Amino acid sequence: MSSPVLKKSIRTVAVFEAVKGALVLAVGFGLLGLLHKDAPRLAHELVSWVHLDPAQRFPKIFIKLADDITDGRLWFFASLALIYALFRFVEGYGLWKEWAWAEWLALLSGAMYLPIEVYELWRKISFVRVFALLANLAVVAVVAYVLIRKHYPRNNGSPP
Repeated sequence: MSSPVLKKSIRTVAVFEAVKGALVLAVGFGLLGLLHKDAPRLAHELVSWVHLDPAQRFPKIFIKLADDITDGRLWFFASLALIYALFRFVEGYGLWKEWAWAEWLALLSGAMYLPIEVYELWRKISFVRVFALLANLAVVAVVAYVLIRKHYPRNNGSPP
C-alpha cells in the first residue's frame, strides 16, 4: 500500500475489528463465570443494583433468561463468543498486515450485516442501532476504497 493515509485507515479498521473481538471474548468469559452459580439470583441482584423494576419488560426478559440458563447453554454461548472473537482477531491481524484476503473478508463480512442493520433501524431508531450502522458503513467504505485504490492505482482509484 503506497499511501500512508490508506495504511492508517486500514489499520484503524484492523484495530476496530480486534476491539470487537476482545469485547465479545470478555462477554464469553463473563458467561463462563456464571458456571455453577445461581444465575437467577444474580440477575435479580443486578436488576436491583441498577434500580430497575423487575416487573418491567426488559428486566423481566433478562430474569427469565437467567431462569432458563444451564451450564450447557453457557458453554455453548461462550464457545460461540470464542469463535467470533477468533474470527475478528484473524481478520484484524490480516488487515494490519495488509493481506488482500483480509480486506476482502472485512468487506464481505461488513457488507452482509448492512441489510440487517438497516432493517433493524427501520423497525426502531435507537442510538445503538444508528451507531452500529454508521460504524459498519465506515468499515465497508474504507475497505472498499482501499481495494479500489489497490486495483486501480494509476487512475486514482477510477476504473479505466
